[in-house]
Amino acid sequence: MPYTGRVIASTPSSDERAARFLSPAGRARVQQAVTELHEWLGSRLSTTQAVRAQHGRGEAYGPVQPPDAVAWPESAEDVSRIVATCSRHETPVIAFGAGTSLEGHVTAPYGGVCIDFSRMNEVLSVNPADADCVVQAGVTREQLNAYLRDTGLFFPVDPGANATLGGMASTRASGTTTIRYGAMTRNVMALQIVLADGRIVRVGTRAAKSSTGYDLVRLLVGSEGTLGVITEITLRLYGVPEKTVGATCVFPALRGAVDAVVEIIQSGASVSRIEFLDELQVRACNRYSQLSMPEQPTLFLEFSGTAESIDGQVARAEEIAQSNGGAAFEWAADDSARARLWKARHSAYFAALALRPGCECLVADVAVPISQLAAAVADVRRDIDAAGLLAPIVGHVGDGNFHVLFLLQPGAADEWQRAEKVYDAMIERALRVGGTCTGEHGIGRGKRTKLVAEYGADVVELMRAIKGVWDPQGILNPGKIFL
Repeated sequence: MPYTGRVIASTPSSDERAARFLSPAGRARVQQAVTELHEWLGSRLSTTQAVRAQHGRGEAYGPVQPPDAVAWPESAEDVSRIVATCSRHETPVIAFGAGTSLEGHVTAPYGGVCIDFSRMNEVLSVNPADADCVVQAGVTREQLNAYLRDTGLFFPVDPGANATLGGMASTRASGTTTIRYGAMTRNVMALQIVLADGRIVRVGTRAAKSSTGYDLVRLLVGSEGTLGVITEITLRLYGVPEKTVGATCVFPALRGAVDAVVEIIQSGASVSRIEFLDELQVRACNRYSQLSMPEQPTLFLEFSGTAESIDGQVARAEEIAQSNGGAAFEWAADDSARARLWKARHSAYFAALALRPGCECLVADVAVPISQLAAAVADVRRDIDAAGLLAPIVGHVGDGNFHVLFLLQPGAADEWQRAEKVYDAMIERALRVGGTCTGEHGIGRGKRTKLVAEYGADVVELMRAIKGVWDPQGILNPGKIFL
C-alpha cells in the first residue's frame, strides 16, 4: 500500500517560503541580520550590487538571483556565528565555493546571506602513512594537488572545473576519473559542519571503515548545503601511479565509439579515464584549444599503473576499439601533451559556447546503466538533429554518465521549448532503463521536478522530512532540491 501520511511536519513549500522570506516582516528580519553581521564583520561583509550579483548565479543555470549580503568567514567559528545570527533572524544562508555548479545551487531566490569560503582555504594536515588529509572547505582540488606534489600522493576526483572541495562534497561531485577512483561519496571520510542553529559538529572518522550508527557523512555528501554548512573535509588520498599514458581514438560513427566504451569496461581493462566527444564537440575543442583532431566521434583514454601492467591493458582496449571501427590509438607522447589533451577536455563547456557566440548553454546530464549507454546516446543525438538544435555531446561515459550542451539563443522561446522537450525525453528514457536524471550535476533548482519523477512523491517526502529535522526553519539554501 502506498504511503499516504507524513513522518513529521516537513519543510515548507516554495510558495510558503516565498511568503515568509519575502514578506515585509521577512525582509525586515534579513536586514536586521545583515546589520548585526556588518557590525561584527566590517569589511568582510559586502552589500554592493556587483558583489551580490557575482554570488547570485552559478556557471550555467537561470538568471542572477543575488543574496542581500556576502560574508567572508576565516574560521569555522566565524561560520558558526554567521549561521547563528541568521537563525535568530530567520534569514536564508547560502554557501558559496567557486560558483562552478550547473543547476542553480548558489542562487539566492529568497535573498539572505551568502557565505563565501574563499578565505577558508588552508590544507590543515596531510597524513602520508594513512593516505588522507584534512582541508578547509575553500581549498580547490588543483590547490590541494599542488600542495601534495612532493608527497607521492594525490586527490583524484576531477569534475573538470577547479571547484572547491566543500562544493564538491556538497554536490557529490564526480568526473573524468570516477571510473577508477569513484566520486566524492567514496572519498570523503569525515566532515566538520555547522548546523542550522550555528552548532559545530563532526561526523565520520579517519578509520578505513566503521559500523557506528547512521552514516551521516554519506547523507551530507550531496545534500547541496540544505542540511548543514561544510567547513572541513577529511579526504582519502591515493599514491601517484608509476606510469600514466594517454591516447585518443576516432570512430566513423557515434555508435561504434560508445559500444567500444561498454566493451572496454566489461573486459575488465584497467582504464583510469575514458571520455567521449561527438564530432561537434571535437570541432569546438579544435577551434578553442588549437588542436587538430579529426572531427569524428572520439574517445579520450588514460591508463595508469606500473610500467609492466599498462601494456597489456592498452593492447586489450585498442583491440576492442578497432573491432568497433576505431582507428589506431593516437598517443599523447609525454606529460605535457597529455596535460594539453585533458585541458582541452576540461574546456569543453567554454569551447562549445564559442561555437555560437552570444548563446546561452543549457547543460543536460543523465546517467544510465552501462549496458544502456549506446542506445541512450544514439537516441538523444537523433532527437537533437530532428529538433534542429545545435548541441554537442560529451561525457564520462565509462560510468554511463553523459552531457548534452544545448547552445540556445537568449530569448528564443521556441528554441528553448524544443531543447526542453529533448531534455525531458532524455531523462524519461534514462529513468525507464534504471538510470538517473543527474549523474553529477545535482538537483539544485533546475531538476526539482525530475527528483519526484525519479523517486516518487513518497520518497521525496521522506527526504523533506529529514530536511525538516536538520533545518526546521528552512533557512539552509532554501529553494534547492525540493519544490
